Amino acid sequence: MTIPAMVLFFLFQTYPTIQGIFYSFTNWKGYGDWEFVGLDNFLRFFRDDRTQHAYSFTFGYSILSTILVNVISLFVALGLNAKIKFQKTLRAIYFLPNILSVLIIGFIFGFIFSHVIPELGASLGIGLLEKNILGNPNLAWIGIVLVAVWQAVAFNTILYLAGLQTVPMELYEAARIDGASRWIEFWKITFPLIAPFFTINVVVAMREFLMAFDHIVALTNGGPGTSTETISLLIYRGAFQDGDFAYQSANAVLYLIAIVLISVLQIYFLQKREVEL
Repeated sequence: MTIPAMVLFFLFQTYPTIQGIFYSFTNWKGYGDWEFVGLDNFLRFFRDDRTQHAYSFTFGYSILSTILVNVISLFVALGLNAKIKFQKTLRAIYFLPNILSVLIIGFIFGFIFSHVIPELGASLGIGLLEKNILGNPNLAWIGIVLVAVWQAVAFNTILYLAGLQTVPMELYEAARIDGASRWIEFWKITFPLIAPFFTINVVVAMREFLMAFDHIVALTNGGPGTSTETISLLIYRGAFQDGDFAYQSANAVLYLIAIVLISVLQIYFLQKREVEL
């Protein structure tokens, strides 16, 4: 019964991956003839300033967004897990961004950044808000981080809520009898018990942000210039628009290795931290 699924997985995931690795050692342009060039494409990677900038931007954006998403979603989950009115309704509202299309969200926020906020800034006399930050090479990343974090918080909040449901209430009652403060309860009871969920959230969020593509295309398309160009967007442009398929295949191989290494290291150190907690 698993054969059909395995065949489809091989055809649409495994085979293209093997094919991409093969072409990374050639000079293929995506069409026509090709020749083996060995490690030339990989060596070119270390001399390409545009690629280096894309990696720098992507890693910086991913690290910052991962931290913000996990901090915000954890506090939101704590609030939604408390005994409050309209608890289920609020949970549904907070989850809405996760079911919306990334491109639609990007286009909506693009309109907000380019028209709504500048007009609001002009009417209030706030010069800082009068200009579209997405058109500023030094500030465009802020808009991208805000939108990406806003949408990602929804999914991470659900995972943290699932973790909070596993914490026995008896532990909190015993801690309150001993006079423990809310902060002590969180740091000594809540966080250690939901540490596995924290590990999952950090790894998943980091991987998603490292592969950022839709948000960037909808908001800035990598601009102004190449200031917000991520690795995924660079690979797509180089391979399918510039005809540099082989080189971008090598770039994709290196990127895959980087993502795998980062994920493995995250799991190793975070799980080690779980044991210590």
